[in-house]
Amino acid sequence: MEVPAERGSMDVKTLISLYSNKLWNRIINILPFSHSNFLGKISSLYLQAIRTRSRRRRPSLPLPLPSHSLDTSVIPMEASRVFDVLEDILEHLFLNLHNIQKNLQFWQSRAEESNARKAYFMIFERGPRAFITRTVQFIRESVAQGSSLQLLSQSASAHISERITILTSLRYSLATFLAQVHIDIDKFGEELVNDPEKSLSSLLVTINGLFSKLEAAIGHLHATRQSDSSVDGSYSFPLVFEKLPDVNQEGSQWTDCEIRDAINLIYQNLYKLDSYLSILVSKHRKPRKLTLYWIHYTCGAVGLSVCSVWLLRHSSLMGSNDIENWVREARDSTITFWNDHVEQPILSIRDELFETFRKRHRSVMELEDVQLTANSLHRMLLTFSEQTQGQKFPENASDQQMLEIVMARYEKELMHPIQNLLKGELAHALLIQIQKLKLDIETAMLELNQILRANEINFAILAALPAFFVSLLLIMLVRAWVKQEKDAQCMFGMVLYSLDRLYRAVERHAKATGEWLCLRQDIVELAKPGLDTASKLILTARMERVYDCLLPSLKRQ
Repeated sequence: MEVPAERGSMDVKTLISLYSNKLWNRIINILPFSHSNFLGKISSLYLQAIRTRSRRRRPSLPLPLPSHSLDTSVIPMEASRVFDVLEDILEHLFLNLHNIQKNLQFWQSRAEESNARKAYFMIFERGPRAFITRTVQFIRESVAQGSSLQLLSQSASAHISERITILTSLRYSLATFLAQVHIDIDKFGEELVNDPEKSLSSLLVTINGLFSKLEAAIGHLHATRQSDSSVDGSYSFPLVFEKLPDVNQEGSQWTDCEIRDAINLIYQNLYKLDSYLSILVSKHRKPRKLTLYWIHYTCGAVGLSVCSVWLLRHSSLMGSNDIENWVREARDSTITFWNDHVEQPILSIRDELFETFRKRHRSVMELEDVQLTANSLHRMLLTFSEQTQGQKFPENASDQQMLEIVMARYEKELMHPIQNLLKGELAHALLIQIQKLKLDIETAMLELNQILRANEINFAILAALPAFFVSLLLIMLVRAWVKQEKDAQCMFGMVLYSLDRLYRAVERHAKATGEWLCLRQDIVELAKPGLDTASKLILTARMERVYDCLLPSLKRQ
């Protein structure tokens, strides 16, 4: 079984299952009575433990069954047992696909790098043993041929290509197998719920046939090792699934004993598949993080050791006060730096901000200032108009009308500017125009302040990219639309894998936003084989727009 990229206790349980499978394979191969009844009983107990552990699985993509079948009270016992088997098959396939996809993505990213980066990987990122071996080989080839870098790059390309080939074949076959199982479950779903006696045998025979096809697809991979393969050790044992007896395949109705034997056979095949994949994938997996960065960790350990020795020499344990003096000086320097370059600038910025806010609160008084200026201008216009026209004007007289009187008198006074400046109304008219200009400026400033205040919190937030799984799902659907039938099954299997990852990742967020029931129904709808691609694309686009739980956290806020 593979090691999924889950966190917490799931990692520990899966890791234990992986190594228990490997240990069990070794026991089977070593013991001389591996085909005895005693070992068969032990195997049955082990498979029963697997089934018991599977009942405590994490939520995953539901089976494509009719909606009324969710009521467990109406499901017959026979159908319920088969549903458990099908759920286990899908869960194991999803976990195996996830493990393969993880490692395949790593090697594909390495394949896209430059030749120099590939050569660096071959020497420095595969552990100390590979570092010594490749360094010695590199020096020998440099002395003998002089083109060792090119040979090292070619070796790295072959190293990466071999792993990509095997993992791609595994992913293709498992995704196709997943799609076929899902399609058959969808086809038999209604019959399983309504009339399980007639459909159980057909479904179990179909699943048995799918296991045989999977055996033909990936059972030969253990023997495809090249003579100059870079994979260490021997390949795993051949993949040979158990098969239903012909007499069972021909019967129309099975007894409970025959159904139980068929279910046990499926679990045996599932166990064999997990064991085969765990060994095969482990030989083509990406290097562990400790292996990739072993030079960094080694240098860090050496540096830490040197630093520890140096600190010990200057500590009080060796009779030295250097560390205490350095700590005191560092503390004084830190306090000085904090006061001069952190605390004081922050306080200064705070005071400036508060002063700015206090000034901005005065904007409430600016409207009153503008009104005072307008009233003053109105009184000046009223007095000037009454003096020049010789008549009484009403208090609510129009400023525009009185401004026309002022401008007419102003133009007349400009004919003799010096004389009218001293004895006429020219100075009075100039003061009125200055007051009008002041009013216009204050009005413009008031409008500008209102605009700035209105746009104070209207900073646009950059639109985040759609959720990763939804985007990946959309790409899968578009590609599946143009692929041929066999490739389309593989792509549909990868779509199911993406839907399962989306289902697991979004469940907690969707429950928090109250959208889980609707979102779960849409995910199940997308997984239906009978839904055409155009409808799936429309549904995917709607999910991206409607559900807040699929958006990045900043956009949800």
